[in-house]
Amino acid sequence: MPSLTLDKEVVEQLKRVLNAVEQVLPKPVPAIDWAEAHAANWRRRGSGGYLDPVPEIESMHLDDLLGIDEQKRVIEENTRQFLAGLPANNTLLWGTRGTGKSSLVRALLHRYAGEGLRVIQVDKDDLVHLPAIVDAIKGQPYRFLLFSDDVSFETGESSYKMLKSALDGSVYAPPDNVLIYVTSNRRHLLPEYESDNRGAMLVNNEIHHGEAVEEKISLSGRFGLWVGFHPFSQDQFLEVARQWVERLAQRIGAKLAWDEEARRAAILWCRQKGDNSGRIALQFANHWVGSRLLESGRKK
Repeated sequence: MPSLTLDKEVVEQLKRVLNAVEQVLPKPVPAIDWAEAHAANWRRRGSGGYLDPVPEIESMHLDDLLGIDEQKRVIEENTRQFLAGLPANNTLLWGTRGTGKSSLVRALLHRYAGEGLRVIQVDKDDLVHLPAIVDAIKGQPYRFLLFSDDVSFETGESSYKMLKSALDGSVYAPPDNVLIYVTSNRRHLLPEYESDNRGAMLVNNEIHHGEAVEEKISLSGRFGLWVGFHPFSQDQFLEVARQWVERLAQRIGAKLAWDEEARRAAILWCRQKGDNSGRIALQFANHWVGSRLLESGRKK
C-alpha cells in the first residue's frame, strides 16, 4: 500500500511539471486562410518562425504615388505578367529614402489582391528562412511577393548568401508562384568604399572591376529588374506638394487654393527637413491643409 501512495504522489508531480511546461511552450499557429488574409509577416520563433497574417492593409493606391510614373509603370507591368502566369522578374527597387519604394509594393497589393496577389514581408535578417517560408505557401493558388524592405548587407552575412542563392536558383529556387521584391537605399545592397576601386584594371579600353566590386555587383545583378527612385528637383517637389494639397482638400470636401503663400511655405518646409522627396511633400500637404482648414473653422 505505501508504494501505491508514492505512485500517486509521483503522478501528481508529473502533472504539475507538464502543466508548467505547457505554459512556456509556444502555442500552435493555425494555417493562414489566404482567401481572407492578403498579407502576412514572417515572425521569428526559436530557430524557425511562422507566418502572422496582417489584419488590415494600408489603403495606399497607385494613383496616390505622385512623381514616379515611370517606376510605377515598370513594376506594375512586371507584377501583371507574374499574375498572368507569364515570365516575370525578381525586382530591386533602389534609391533615395521617402521616394515611394515600399509604398508602391503596398499599393500593388491594394490594387491586385482581388486577382490573387499576396505579399509576405520578411525582415532582412530573416531571409535565411526563405525555404521555410516557401514551404508554408507551397501549392497555394495565389501569387506571392516575398517583400523585404530597406535591405542592406555586409558581405558574408547568412541572409545575403540565402538571398543570392534564391535569386540565382543554383542551390535553392522559389517556385513559379513566388517573386522576390526588395527595396534598398543602396544600388548594390552593400556598402561601397573608395578602396573598392583600387582593384579595377583597364584591359583593351574596357574597365574590369576588382574582386570587391564584382562581389557587390554579383548580388544586385541577380535581380532581373533594377528600378531607380531618385530625388525630386525643387520644381518636381512643388508640383507633387500642390497635387497633394488639392487632393487632400478635395477628399474633405473643401476648396483650398495653391497660391504663392503655399508655395513659399512648401519650399521652407523641405529646406527645414533637408529633403524634397514625395514623402516630405505629403507631410507638408497634411500640415498645410490641416492648419488652413482649422484656422477657417472647417472640420471633416
